[in-house]
Amino acid sequence: MRVSLLLGVTAALAALSACGAPQARQDGATTAGRAFEVALAAGDFRTACELLAPGSREQLVEDERKPCERALPSQGLPRGGGVRSVDVYGRQALLRFSGETLFLSEFDEGWRVTAAGCVPEPGDEPYDCVLKGA
Repeated sequence: MRVSLLLGVTAALAALSACGAPQARQDGATTAGRAFEVALAAGDFRTACELLAPGSREQLVEDERKPCERALPSQGLPRGGGVRSVDVYGRQALLRFSGETLFLSEFDEGWRVTAAGCVPEPGDEPYDCVLKGA
């Protein structure tokens, strides 16, 4: 009896924690995306660069041949506006604002922007992004 009760409690806790996990990932991706947008709007390119995924930051620096903080302003990224939706698939997220779309990935240090300034292509084609990693 005691073992079955323990298994029942364990199963219930696992189910509850599984239900909360997607919301926590959505919240984390949304928070990181908003922080990136706020940093851009404030001209705080150092913070915005810290919120980029390593590969995206490295690609920007390589393409522009200058430090991220100086390269990012020249990208002409649109300002996002209000969040319309967030879709999380494991450690990847698609965050749609009223004026732009961001792609994010979850790293050990938290959610980071992998692509910004993204617009959907017609049909089944992928998004076209101003800023993206290799």
